[in-house]
Amino acid sequence: MTRDELILSRIEDKIRQCRDGYYVTATGLLDSHEQALARSIMRRSSDVRTFLYGGYEGADRRMLVCFPADIPMTEEEAAEGLLAVLRVTKPAISAKLTHRDYLGSLLGLGIDRSVTGDILVRSDGADIIIVPEIADFLVSEYTQAGRTHISAEVVPLEELCVPQTHIEIIRDTVPSCRLDTLVSSAFRLSRAKAAEAIRAGIVSVDHIECLKPDARVEEGSSIVLRGKGKAVLRETGGESRKGRIWIVIERYI
Repeated sequence: MTRDELILSRIEDKIRQCRDGYYVTATGLLDSHEQALARSIMRRSSDVRTFLYGGYEGADRRMLVCFPADIPMTEEEAAEGLLAVLRVTKPAISAKLTHRDYLGSLLGLGIDRSVTGDILVRSDGADIIIVPEIADFLVSEYTQAGRTHISAEVVPLEELCVPQTHIEIIRDTVPSCRLDTLVSSAFRLSRAKAAEAIRAGIVSVDHIECLKPDARVEEGSSIVLRGKGKAVLRETGGESRKGRIWIVIERYI
């Protein structure tokens, strides 16, 4: 069984448990590729309602939540209690810590990536989305990130601190609204490097992994290049004198 087949099997099991047991079920937190696999199954389910949930608007890592279609329940009610926030604080005089520092230290504790969601870094620490089942363990054992000693506590999801985003406006002209062209423009890569990243499976459009460099991107779509960030194709305009298309991209930095 391939890795993708194993992931699909686990997702199908959650949908089956929901259908047979008539209760809310959820997968672990999924990356963009796993979410794309989940979407392919979500469209097949008529008696089970499904949605992707990561704890806040714009979350990158999200779980598939399932609940019976005939239960009078909102998505917010179905998701209640599925996630919590681990608030990490570091000393003010310590070195700056990055997303990699926090993630590496978590994985070093033997934590599987599927039980942790987005890591939102602040100047004084980070808020880490987790499943509640590992909360007590992390409060007790998660005492160091990189070489820095840290402290951790669990706070309600409603207290999640989402860092303020800074947006760079990019105005450009492109020969077409192909994905490789837009990734090249948004993230300042050569077109060949952009195409390579897409084929490697690290580019998603509207939270769905896309492996085709020539895929057309519609106005308003979000593009994520793993490790580089997120951009939105905000506007497409007329053609320049050379027949190129005017575009406006918002890149989140």
